Amino acid sequence: MGGTSAGGAIPVEAGVRGWVARIRETQWGLVVLALVVGCGAGVGAIFFRELIALFTHLFTGHGDYSAAGHAANPHLPWLGPFFVVAVPVVAGVVYGPLVQRFAPEARGHGVPEVMVAVAQRGGRIGGQVAVIKSLASALTIGAGGSVGREGPIVQIGAALGSTLGRMARVAENRLRILVACGAAGGIAATFNAPLAGVFFAMELILRDYNVESFGVVVLASVTASVIGRAALGSASFMSPPDFHVSHPIEYLSFALLGLLGAVAGVGFTRVLYTVEDVCDRLWRGPEWLRPAVGGLLLGGLLLAVPQMYGVGYPVLQDAVNGGFAIGFLLLLLVAKMAATSLTIGIGGSGGVFAPSLFMGAMLGSAFGMTAHQLAPSVTTAPGAYGLIGMGAVFAGAARAPITAVVILFELTGEYSIILPMMTAIVVAALVSQRLSEDTVYSLKLRRRGVDLDAAPVDPRMTQRVARVMEPVPDPLPGGLPLEDASRLLALSAHGALPVLDGQGAYQGVITARAAAEAMADAESRTDGPHQHQPTAGALTQMPTPLTADMPLADALHILTTTDGTGLPVLNSERTLLAGWVTHQAVLRALHAPAMGKPPAGSIASVTAP
Repeated sequence: MGGTSAGGAIPVEAGVRGWVARIRETQWGLVVLALVVGCGAGVGAIFFRELIALFTHLFTGHGDYSAAGHAANPHLPWLGPFFVVAVPVVAGVVYGPLVQRFAPEARGHGVPEVMVAVAQRGGRIGGQVAVIKSLASALTIGAGGSVGREGPIVQIGAALGSTLGRMARVAENRLRILVACGAAGGIAATFNAPLAGVFFAMELILRDYNVESFGVVVLASVTASVIGRAALGSASFMSPPDFHVSHPIEYLSFALLGLLGAVAGVGFTRVLYTVEDVCDRLWRGPEWLRPAVGGLLLGGLLLAVPQMYGVGYPVLQDAVNGGFAIGFLLLLLVAKMAATSLTIGIGGSGGVFAPSLFMGAMLGSAFGMTAHQLAPSVTTAPGAYGLIGMGAVFAGAARAPITAVVILFELTGEYSIILPMMTAIVVAALVSQRLSEDTVYSLKLRRRGVDLDAAPVDPRMTQRVARVMEPVPDPLPGGLPLEDASRLLALSAHGALPVLDGQGAYQGVITARAAAEAMADAESRTDGPHQHQPTAGALTQMPTPLTADMPLADALHILTTTDGTGLPVLNSERTLLAGWVTHQAVLRALHAPAMGKPPAGSIASVTAP
């Protein structure tokens, strides 16, 4: 009986493997995976929106505090409106350590991380990113962070798509498509905008169009949108005002608004990263504590301008409906730019799409009111300019004109505004291109040395450092005298050695060149060559850290710009040594006979049974 059971299990196991292989390799298998990703993104979007609503009510006692003025929290009435100073701090204490410990890539606005994962990492995104990004972004927005939902939901959906694709072991080109499916599904479900989800994924994430990818991304987006509508309703995201073009000459004012939108979008991009740089320079404490301490500044801003609390869609709708004066609209525009930049600069998690729409609504409404006062007979309602301004500022910041047109159409459901919107958006995109080489998304990557438009890297250079790293050479204690350190460096084959402090933690690297220069300086002293000699710890350098999951192309760039013939590989916390990489190890990887076989001398080849 035992033999029959075992014999019967073999065909079943072979059949399962066959089905998995067909799903992994066939066109219909990719369709099935895309549908599953769309379902996951739709459910994830619903969960994420509910999580934001939960934290917003928990922290403020209101459904959306941005429209509540200086109201008190009913749970803490004795604090009055001053509770907004504390809630960003409380939220920062919670999500700061979570992000730092489990998913540092969840910090910030999310879309650039997905773009670089698709362009340079074969679509690989850690599964934990979806969970940590959900919590961190919901806490940030619920506690007043002036950021949007689209960046987080794109990263959440993309992480779901990447995780499913890696579980099915699909090829890299299909894994990228599944990541785009997740991003499209997230946008589609959270904004009830299936077309916008598709074009966002194609224009910003995949950055190309072909029949296979477009078809499955559409399927994922539609699936997520159906799920989102079942739970959240099918009404348009906004209620637009009545609109009609009064006179053909009015198209000149739409073009002028597009120009102003480009200036505002590029200005927002520069302010965003300037504030981030200032926060980086000023902060000297641990990264996990940064959101809590910075939350005090954010809380002060929210106390002054409570309309900046959270995403702020009710305020945006009021502006389009003509609820504010011109001066106050311009104040809200500047305040949103500052609040969003500060939220991200202190380490908060959230998107920049919704803030760009908010700024566009303020700019467009103020422009529309001014134009209507100057020429009432040839201009339409000011609120229509608010809608057009939303698309113009987003196009100026992200330079994604197709996405801007489609998403504004789907958000409003108003077809008559398409021609004026296209006019403003095209002008905004063209002017933005002349004003700045980068977009709000690509600039974050370029600042890290990542150029998405660069020529493709040799596939062999996309291998991970973990495949080629060698055992760590014997480290030097930080208190070792220079003379002894120099002797050990002379006997070493690496030209550089790691240095540990008294507690055994990684302190840096000492190179043969640094030791030789210090020895020569000691020899030239008049008070004797053995006086005032530094220790190994005093001569250490802290090169750009290598990690096990870093591509060889990045590791080689760091190796060639650093003294010595090798560098240490650190663990994920960047405190302990995990291995050692040399120029020779990279060369062996380049000349390896097969990508699937670890090069000689690597950890993988040494430990393989």
